[in-house]
Amino acid sequence: MTPSERIDQLIAELTDWRRETFAAMRDAILAADPAIVEEWKYMGSPVWYRDGMIAVGNAHKGKVNLTFLCGASLPDPKKLFNAGLDGNARRAIDYLEGDKVDKRALTALVRAAIEFNQGKAKNKARARPRASKTA
Repeated sequence: MTPSERIDQLIAELTDWRRETFAAMRDAILAADPAIVEEWKYMGSPVWYRDGMIAVGNAHKGKVNLTFLCGASLPDPKKLFNAGLDGNARRAIDYLEGDKVDKRALTALVRAAIEFNQGKAKNKARARPRASKTA
């Protein structure tokens, strides 16, 4: 089973409000960029990548959680982050029953994460020492 199929299965197995919330969250993530790759890691968690990890999603008993690896470095004008606010790197969004996924704002946040990842990749490339030529 592919990671995308496993995520489909996870969503299908949710029998309450978390199904709609997780599906809406996933749709907003995938709408950000057609090159986003879905993976299944960390003992059964959906993970989204584009030039590095973007976020990890989980459906817990009372919430749907989306944790951004470099969330502390991202602009969040719509104040989506509501968990993990004291961390140096990660930030999370906890969706509780009755919460609606602001798809437009979440898609923008994912795009900001992609831009951040691409900036890190460019900085790493610049920092690599060039091989010296010896005669």
